[in-house]
Amino acid sequence: MKGDKREEQGPGPEPAAPRQPTEEEEALIEFHRSYRELFQFFCNNTTIHGAIRLVCSQHNRMKTAFWAVLWLCTFGMMYWQFGLLFGEYFSYPVSLNINLNSDKLVFPAVTICTLNPYRYTQIKEELEELDRITEQTLFDLYKYNSSRTLRAHLRGRRGLRESLPHPLQCLVVPAPPPAARRARSAASSVRDNNPQVNRKDWKIGFKLCNQNKTDCFYQTYSSGVDAVREWYRFHYINILSRLRNPSSSLEKDALDNFIFACRFNEASCNQANYSHFHHPMYGNCYTFNDKNSSNLWMSSMPGINNGLSLLLRTEQNDYIPLLSTVTGARVMVHGQDEPAFMDDGGFNLRPGVETSISMRKEALDRLGGNYGDCTMNGSDIPVKNLYPPKYTQQVCIHSCFQENMVKECGCAYIFYPQPEGVEYCDYRKHDSWGYCYYKLLDAFSSDRLGCFTKCRKPCSVTSYQLSASYSRWPSVASQDWVFQMLSLQNNYTINNKRNGVAKLNIFFRELNYKTSSESPSVTMVALLSSLGSQWSLWFGSSVLSVVEMAELIADLLGITFLLLLRRFRSRYWSPGRGGRAVQEVASTPASSLPSQSCLQPASPFSSLPGPATSPALTAPPPAYATLSPCPSPSGSAGASSSASTQGEP
Repeated sequence: MKGDKREEQGPGPEPAAPRQPTEEEEALIEFHRSYRELFQFFCNNTTIHGAIRLVCSQHNRMKTAFWAVLWLCTFGMMYWQFGLLFGEYFSYPVSLNINLNSDKLVFPAVTICTLNPYRYTQIKEELEELDRITEQTLFDLYKYNSSRTLRAHLRGRRGLRESLPHPLQCLVVPAPPPAARRARSAASSVRDNNPQVNRKDWKIGFKLCNQNKTDCFYQTYSSGVDAVREWYRFHYINILSRLRNPSSSLEKDALDNFIFACRFNEASCNQANYSHFHHPMYGNCYTFNDKNSSNLWMSSMPGINNGLSLLLRTEQNDYIPLLSTVTGARVMVHGQDEPAFMDDGGFNLRPGVETSISMRKEALDRLGGNYGDCTMNGSDIPVKNLYPPKYTQQVCIHSCFQENMVKECGCAYIFYPQPEGVEYCDYRKHDSWGYCYYKLLDAFSSDRLGCFTKCRKPCSVTSYQLSASYSRWPSVASQDWVFQMLSLQNNYTINNKRNGVAKLNIFFRELNYKTSSESPSVTMVALLSSLGSQWSLWFGSSVLSVVEMAELIADLLGITFLLLLRRFRSRYWSPGRGGRAVQEVASTPASSLPSQSCLQPASPFSSLPGPATSPALTAPPPAYATLSPCPSPSGSAGASSSASTQGEP
């Protein structure tokens, strides 16, 4: 057909059916006719070793079974190894890499405290009153007279102990039975927080109660010295909390009274090299080379002459002798951006001794996330940091305790930073804070507060390994001229000269520092390499063989889908549709058939002479191919005719 002219087609033969594709022709997508055909094609063409033996030995059932079992066992062993490799990968193991480096090192910060708690002028009268009450307590309990004027004023101070809450008492505690010693009753209204001492049947302590006085316990000690110091410390904290600004009340020339000489790298120190703060228990503290220093000290050479050298005055001034019972100085080495926790990491210097501390730097880098329980900067820790800016585990632990202190007791502990809008604890305002504090301290020590669980380790840690050596200073031969020079230059006058001075040297013993870093033991590249090695070991194939396996699985799914679709169509579509058409035609009455319908003979032999048969009307199948009128036969047709001859058209 060309152009717009349509050619009319006369009656002729029906158009031929579309040509079916031959076996040699390939379609865009084709599937195998059965699972058996697919399996044979795979075994004949795959690059996996051993698969072709399943087809080559198909006429020998024993060999076929042997190779089939061997092939399946090999697959099982390989995937068992795969499971072990994936299990090792998802356990996230780490390897520790240790490197030894050598370079110039930044000298760490050094904090030194006097071990003399400062007696502030604003609270001087209250501290003197506390001293007198303590002296009276010592006399009442131990008959100890600490001053010459005690007996003279004894009569006028009968009511001193009653002026302070929680007086120190001598408690007679009966020895409990062994069973009760192992597990004490939780319902007891008076509990002892310390283990029993069988040597004596009495203890020293003070009573603490809650706000409603419904629950009380005795904070007791088996040593009288510990009991007096802790009781004095408890009242000292309450008095110190009433001081508004402790730092503004300190003496400006306290450094000259404490440090006689300071040198770093054979050069004298100046005021820009240190900062000052006050510790409630350790007195005046000075931090050298901290983050506020103008220029950080650098160490380019190891040795005692290339570090920090200090000459300290360690005599015990009459500040608060009932609170501090040691002499010397307290020292701590830490990072520039880390706070100095003198209770946790400090150590004491002995008077009359030269202490030389050699350092070695160590750095540790941990892996976080799935590889380890550490934090990068503490931003993901559910505890507010009260010691900015750097996060450390000790910073988090102290901040966590202060947070629980504010939450449970309603006030802040004076040894830790003060949160905004919260007052320090004072029994004049918070009468039961002592009861709450000691209960909270017991829960904190047993980790019932969860602080040690919440506060994870930092991922990057820099530490300094210290080793100390001691020698007598000054020597017997040189002590005369040394003390003479100190007395002339620093107004140093003391009867026992050796107990009033100490010398400290801090230096790097070597510039080599160790860096330890964690790395994943099994990376994705190593995992793929191990999987490929296992695949090659058991089947001697490559990545393309894995693609062949994936293609086999895709073909299996395709054939399964086509088979299910064919079954679904044969069950619900074709039988129902053809059956309904036949039923409709068979149920149509003869009178309703069209007059021009053709009655074809059942057989060409029906025109042969034979016995007369009554004509029967049969329902022909519907002719969907053509709707043209039937050709008229050549012979005459009658209602009573029983035979007809076929004529020419």
